[in-house]
Amino acid sequence: MKENLIRARNKAGLTQKQIAESLGIGQSTVAMWETGESTPRSTMLPLIAKVYNCSLTDLFEEKNVRRDDADGKNE
Repeated sequence: MKENLIRARNKAGLTQKQIAESLGIGQSTVAMWETGESTPRSTMLPLIAKVYNCSLTDLFEEKNVRRDDADGKNE
């Protein structure tokens, strides 16, 4: 989830501080989500998705990389 939060925030062009202000939380909380030290409460998830202009699925979806591509082998 932490990678998705970072990706969504960057795509939205927002800083951690801006996210924190929009959600009424501290910037350190956003930083802890992005480092994996903690996760957002379930009640915050719809608000986070709204601020990031993404879906809840976007926040949870695992981005799979094909092993061939990760190894640099494009067969």
